[in-house]
Amino acid sequence: MELFNSKIEKKIESLPLSIRVRPEKLDDFVGQLHILGKGKPLRKIIESDKIPSLIFYGPPGCGKTALAMIIANTTKKRFVSLNAVTATVSDVREVLKEAREILRLEGRGTILFLDEISHFNKLQQDALLKDVEEGTITLICATIHNPYFYINSPLLSRGLIFEFKPLNEEEIKKIIERALRDKKGLGNYKIKITRDAIEFISKKSQGDARKALNTLEFCVLTSEPEKDGYILVDLNKVKESVDRYFIYDKKDDAHYDTISAFIKSMRGSDPDSALYYLAKMIVSGEDPRFIARRMLIFASEDIGNADPNALILANSCYQAIEVVGMPESRIILAQTVIYLSTAPKCNSSYLAIENAIKEVESEKVEEVPDHLRGTGYKGAEKLGRGIGYKYPHDFPGHYVLQRYRKGDKKFYFPQDIGYESKIKKFLEEIEKIKNESETEEKRDKGEDKRNKGNT
Repeated sequence: MELFNSKIEKKIESLPLSIRVRPEKLDDFVGQLHILGKGKPLRKIIESDKIPSLIFYGPPGCGKTALAMIIANTTKKRFVSLNAVTATVSDVREVLKEAREILRLEGRGTILFLDEISHFNKLQQDALLKDVEEGTITLICATIHNPYFYINSPLLSRGLIFEFKPLNEEEIKKIIERALRDKKGLGNYKIKITRDAIEFISKKSQGDARKALNTLEFCVLTSEPEKDGYILVDLNKVKESVDRYFIYDKKDDAHYDTISAFIKSMRGSDPDSALYYLAKMIVSGEDPRFIARRMLIFASEDIGNADPNALILANSCYQAIEVVGMPESRIILAQTVIYLSTAPKCNSSYLAIENAIKEVESEKVEEVPDHLRGTGYKGAEKLGRGIGYKYPHDFPGHYVLQRYRKGDKKFYFPQDIGYESKIKKFLEEIEKIKNESETEEKRDKGEDKRNKGNT
């Protein structure tokens, strides 16, 4: 019996610290108070053991899997765990087959915890649907990716979604301190850790408890004891142990959230915030061409003709980083970000094309008037193509009144901002000429009628 116990202890010791110190009951769980605090919905569900299908969504290391293991410890239902990264459809079908049999023979339900469900494709997810729908299994799944993009709608509609937030620094500190005390963690080691080392780990872990515990464990296991037998973990040791902290994974939601905040900061004319998000993307290894492409779109969508040079500079930026490469491209990106952030903002071009597309899609499509049709072929004149077209350059001011479309609905509404104010003034002058011409035409028609009446 002693030999058996020692084997179990050695097996536990070989597990990562983040697994060894996982909480076993709700009261020991740290973080997510918005859904797990006293009286909160998810806590009530778990305590009642009347668990519906659940979807845990949030960044790495925030407690999704840990909470699933607490449910495994407390539920009276059979609990089975699979990881979608390694599990196959055959594995899932085997679990479902056993769940049906146990439900039939014992009347006991099964909870299937499927970690990283986003790794399952549509067909693999569909294999779960019938048994979830019929209540053969209760599905609890976890994902770091937005479930509305990665989980099939039918499956999504049958589960309650709970969003987990990154842990704050105080919560990370609690987890570190517990790991240092816990005998299953580092409690059997003689460790002296400085307060600034704990604070550094807590801050740089970016709300990821797993990352914090991995850093702590690495520091301890790679340090030689001092003369007094204690292992010293100080700030310098922690900094030496951490090669690089990635701010986010380029495949997860933080990637999209960061580029969204970057664009919105430029739109809000806040260069400092835009530079901060640019720095965050650079440190995380984001492709500079991806950033530059988004800036190209921004230059037209959010600045447009308020400053036509914005698009030219954004295009130059894209071409320049192709030639220069990183790390120097960060300077080119920064220069362009500052220009775009401080340029006058106008979305008239964006709204104009949206209005025009809406008109084309929803109304009868107009034919091109004969006088505007192409004339570059034999027989065009016989068909009446181009007859009556007035060439604007033959007229004073390079402008002549002429109809270019049967309809008269306007799509473009220039704003009184930057260079676009000049465009607005130019179009107002054109409109004035049109109005004067129409007034004169009406007056001439009126005189013709009177003359005919007198005759």
